[in-house]
Amino acid sequence: MVEGHVGIIPSAGSTPVPGTTYRDRCIATIPSFLSFHLRTGREIESGEFYDLLFTPATPGQLSRAGYPMLMPSPTLSLQTTTLWKYPSQHYGKGEQGSQDYRGATPSWVIWNLLQRYTEPGGVVVDPMCGSGTTLDVCKDTGRRGLGFDLQPHHPDVDQADARALPIEDESADFVFIDPPYGNNLKYSGQKDCIGELSARSDEYFEAMGSVFEEMWRVLKPNSCGAVYVCDVWHRKGFTAIGSQFIFMLSQIAEIVDHVVVVRGNKDLEKGNYHKAAEETNFFLRGFQHLIIFRKPELKDDDPRPRKRKQNKHK
Repeated sequence: MVEGHVGIIPSAGSTPVPGTTYRDRCIATIPSFLSFHLRTGREIESGEFYDLLFTPATPGQLSRAGYPMLMPSPTLSLQTTTLWKYPSQHYGKGEQGSQDYRGATPSWVIWNLLQRYTEPGGVVVDPMCGSGTTLDVCKDTGRRGLGFDLQPHHPDVDQADARALPIEDESADFVFIDPPYGNNLKYSGQKDCIGELSARSDEYFEAMGSVFEEMWRVLKPNSCGAVYVCDVWHRKGFTAIGSQFIFMLSQIAEIVDHVVVVRGNKDLEKGNYHKAAEETNFFLRGFQHLIIFRKPELKDDDPRPRKRKQNKHK
């Protein structure tokens, strides 16, 4: 077997299928029920498959079938510069949220934010929680996660609009959001979904302004939050969502820092994408914006509303 390539479970008379990563080839070449377990590292009911692929081994060893073991992601450590990079969407042996959910946030980004800006037991709110990545990271780190979404894809995510969260003012120790970048992906299809709005429209930024105000409302004074977003390029032109969000957030909060996160999108590995970028003279999106902000102490004459909402999560 060539080093750097992997083999998948062979059928009778077949040879291992080469590939670049074990996880990718598992997804591409075996039944969906088995690929799920291989991707998550969860126990498989069939003792034969489990013994074949998951017999304990140290890094670099092969399974009894002669194929590389499904190894955990590299050890996490705090990012110390404003350029963040990590070779996996998830950390540890399993996954946080779901990598099958399009637009899922890399869990290691949330892990770094919680390590820096929260303490164990703190309340973390994600107004657009999707597949629940934030909630899974909170569980791993001993935080209390509250997740909301118009179309939840996780059993612990409650249905709610990010512009009208069912929690009280100043009840969160940290807020995080990874919003739609316009209508580049198919989301809920609901008329109130921000993901149905074009990022080139005023309606999109007005809606996101309402989301930011709601994040500001639920956040405790002197606490931080973060927005994870990407710019958009399409044939009609470039939309600088990140810089616009920085300006919008600076009107209601203090900008703590602006981090660039290297994208791990598999589309960036496709040769036809790079060919199109060359021929059409545009750039593929190679990074995400991570905008970190802090809510300052409120003054007595602050005009922003302080109306309390019922907190069903107490």
